[in-house]
Amino acid sequence: MSDSPPETRASLLVKLRDHQNASAWQDFIDLYTPVIRKTAMRMGLQVADVENVVQEVLLAVSQSIDQWLDNPQRGSFRGWLSRIAKNKTLDLLTRKATRPENGISREWDAIPAAISSLSSCWDQEYRWELFVQAAKHVREAVAEATWQAFWLSTIENQPAGDVARQLGVRQGTVYLSRCRVLDRIRKLVKQWESEE
Repeated sequence: MSDSPPETRASLLVKLRDHQNASAWQDFIDLYTPVIRKTAMRMGLQVADVENVVQEVLLAVSQSIDQWLDNPQRGSFRGWLSRIAKNKTLDLLTRKATRPENGISREWDAIPAAISSLSSCWDQEYRWELFVQAAKHVREAVAEATWQAFWLSTIENQPAGDVARQLGVRQGTVYLSRCRVLDRIRKLVKQWESEE
């Protein structure tokens, strides 16, 4: 089992130049669609609007990835993608805000709060998706009992003694499994982030 990331590293970004590379685009979509979707929802958009923002962001990336890659002054990819998502979300909020409902545009007042929350939402959702992707990779690489010990004690927050009884192992095994899985997830996330 390779610890290769759901790439948004340089290798994936270069592959995105080829619009026919379905595998690369699927990796990109799998990683970033949940981030874009959750961030837009936190900013108060309705589900239909969120899906429109996701599609607009993906379209914008596909149309401008070459220019971003060719720009020697470019910043981070995540920063660039975050700006696209922010702009698309603000475009939608602005369009909605300028459509008066009963002579009042209520959405207009929500725009400053949405802007200020976007950066923290984006980073939080991105880190969560990295965790999810890393956890999938680690799960494939460890024994099922090790994974269950980690999952039940860490994610489901069950007491280690209960997990040990449930799995038929010693409590120390639960702690060890939890530490090993968490360590592998952290290392994988750190590796992926350094490659970005």
